[in-house]
Amino acid sequence: MAPDASTATIKFSPDAPNPKQFRYHSVMPATIKRERPIYNPAVLRWARERRGLDIEHVAEKLHQSVARIQAWENASEVPTVNQARTLADLYERSFMEFFLDELPPVKEPLLIPDFRAHRGMTIPREVVALKDIQYWAEAQRENALDLFEEVGEQEPRFPDILGCTTAANPEDVARIAREAMDFSIETQLAFKSADQVKFPAILRRHIEKLGVLTLKNTALRDVGARGMCIAKFPLPVIVFGNEAPTAQAFTLAHELAHLTLHQSGIIAPLSAQPSTTVEGWCDRFAAAFLMPRTTVIARAGPVPTQPAPFISDGNVNDLASTFRVSAHAMLIRLVHLGYVLPAFYWSIKKPQFEQQEASYKSFGRSEYYGTRFRNALGDLYTGLVIEAWSNGRITNHNAAQYMGIKNLQHLNDIRDHFS
Repeated sequence: MAPDASTATIKFSPDAPNPKQFRYHSVMPATIKRERPIYNPAVLRWARERRGLDIEHVAEKLHQSVARIQAWENASEVPTVNQARTLADLYERSFMEFFLDELPPVKEPLLIPDFRAHRGMTIPREVVALKDIQYWAEAQRENALDLFEEVGEQEPRFPDILGCTTAANPEDVARIAREAMDFSIETQLAFKSADQVKFPAILRRHIEKLGVLTLKNTALRDVGARGMCIAKFPLPVIVFGNEAPTAQAFTLAHELAHLTLHQSGIIAPLSAQPSTTVEGWCDRFAAAFLMPRTTVIARAGPVPTQPAPFISDGNVNDLASTFRVSAHAMLIRLVHLGYVLPAFYWSIKKPQFEQQEASYKSFGRSEYYGTRFRNALGDLYTGLVIEAWSNGRITNHNAAQYMGIKNLQHLNDIRDHFS
């Protein structure tokens, strides 16, 4: 399983079972046939349903009949230990939970507004995978707050100057945000083309300076989401996925906009179509942040009196490369500023962009194995773990748990490469 999906949750999970609740069979003499363990069939059924799996799927995975899976869940048959362990892996639960007398208590994640429905997404809000991503993100926030306490530091505070409502001009708020994080547009434009893939990581570090925990979870794409924002202060959380680097930058800026509004949300793929007031404002903020109006005019020329019926891919790509953004985001910005007619985007370019984004795959190997854990949790979180570990505030084992790492050598790699 990818580290950013579940393994980096030390928050010594509220749904982790209490060992005292387990019941075991007494050890039988070797000459007597062992009985199979007593599992709670209600827990077997609960664990399957919580993962959103039907019995047919489970039967196929375990190479068993549907009738046998049903028998396990109604206590007319008992699975072997190996079969039960396979079920636990499939359901992503602890094997020991199957021995509980009652269903495990599970802390539900915060209810976050789902903006995907406003952009044509048909994925249900309460899908298990999405709830798990929320729970994982909330757990990492609690871990980080605990680590701040361990190292004796006050958690950073999101700047009050960035608090606003949708009545504010997003162009002005975007400018203030850049000033607050000390990240000028000139710095962005000075990036070399070869460093374009590094832009999201650079922007991420600047956002973390504002007291924001930024997490990466590749499973977001599987639930039709571009990003997630938990506007809980202090230490609000931004979660982004495995998009192309230029698209990641827009998502990060969009989620930052949600934090300025103190508004949590689950975000759908990019579109020029205004959806809710909140989503429309956040998109305009992100565009203004990454492509300030005055800078676009300086590079593209004055806004025409009448929008052009089309614009060449070459011109869009050149401008997108200049600002280190996607061609999709650049064209939407040009449409909003009045350089080109909206119909050109909707009728011609939008389907092309969506096809490109759907087929995007990330390539390249990490510099070292621990990179993927550090990328999932961000430098703010990773730095806290390294500091607490180096100062003897937490043990090697605890540090590995905080990072979701089983092999301590990978933890050493992260420390050796972290600066």
